[in-house]
Amino acid sequence: MHDKYMSERDRSQKDHFLFGEEFFGTEPPTIIYEKKPIVNPASGETVKGLYSAWIILNNPAQYNSYTTKMVKGVIAGFQRASADNSIVAVVFTAVGDRAFCTGGNTKEYAEYYSNNPTEYGNYMDLFNAMVDGILNCKKPVICRVNGMRIAGGQEIGMACDIAISSDLAVFGQAGPRHGSAPDGGATDFLPLFIGIENALWSCTSCEVWSAYKMKHLGLISKVTSVIKEGNTFIRNPLVITDRYVENGEVVYGEFKKGKEVEEARTYLKTAKTDFELLDKEVNNIIWTFTNLMPGCLIKTIDSIRLKKKFYWDQQKLPNRHWLAVNMATEAFIGFNAFNSRKVTGKDTIDFIKYRQLLAEGHPFDEELIKQVMPKLSE
Repeated sequence: MHDKYMSERDRSQKDHFLFGEEFFGTEPPTIIYEKKPIVNPASGETVKGLYSAWIILNNPAQYNSYTTKMVKGVIAGFQRASADNSIVAVVFTAVGDRAFCTGGNTKEYAEYYSNNPTEYGNYMDLFNAMVDGILNCKKPVICRVNGMRIAGGQEIGMACDIAISSDLAVFGQAGPRHGSAPDGGATDFLPLFIGIENALWSCTSCEVWSAYKMKHLGLISKVTSVIKEGNTFIRNPLVITDRYVENGEVVYGEFKKGKEVEEARTYLKTAKTDFELLDKEVNNIIWTFTNLMPGCLIKTIDSIRLKKKFYWDQQKLPNRHWLAVNMATEAFIGFNAFNSRKVTGKDTIDFIKYRQLLAEGHPFDEELIKQVMPKLSE
């Protein structure tokens, strides 16, 4: 009876995709969605009918910052990959060798969303859906960090399950420096990865930390060299990649200082990058996932994700409301200061003057904005 039922039932697959091709494209700013065959690392042979889904941020001219349209593309990409039975794993990455993502598009923030809280609230609904799409994906998600992972880029990167990074990448937040709080995931996820005090300093200081330091602290799984001279890969010359003692403390992955920095920067201007080692590591991870029970794999991953989701779900809606309201005050001056940096030569407000005016009880009005915003360069 069971065999008869199985032979007569409709075996054609339903279309479970919610979004069409209009959410993807090749002309920036957009999202590229690509299926790549699973490859056996030992033999180099492809596996018939099985793929990894590559969701690629494509806005390199603006350091792969995501526009509203791109956020929709990320949501669409993760839903498609999640519902596609031929997909083993998702690779979340970006175009180029300079940036994975630097967060929301500050030009769009300054010129449209600043001083427009209701519209920014609608945008944050999309942002939350993007993070949810990563955390709810029925396939393991690998963040292929091809360059700097800053601000919202750091946050969507931490929503992924595992991260492999170029050693040229830097990591950090930008919120309190430029008019926001890193409440798109950093305040939820970062303490789980690197501890509360490291998370607090990263979120508030807005320092950038090297990939080697982040590997040491536990934020990412592996770091690979991407500078290649002939057949030799060269480590990032800006970073001290060995443990050493400074002021009685053992440190690792700190940036060099003094003359060495200028020499390294000069070298990097002409250095050639090759992502062979990074992609090899990504492929090894995909191959490991391919050779596991798919149901058991995603249940294991979901059980681990729950720790991140617990904190994310606690605050994502209150954070959405606060971030929207903040667009009428500190985000307004912060993003507009950053957006006008090419004209003024400075990307932040006058923090001291702003604090002095607040201490005097000055209202947040046009006069306050005029006094704290960067002045035009002479």
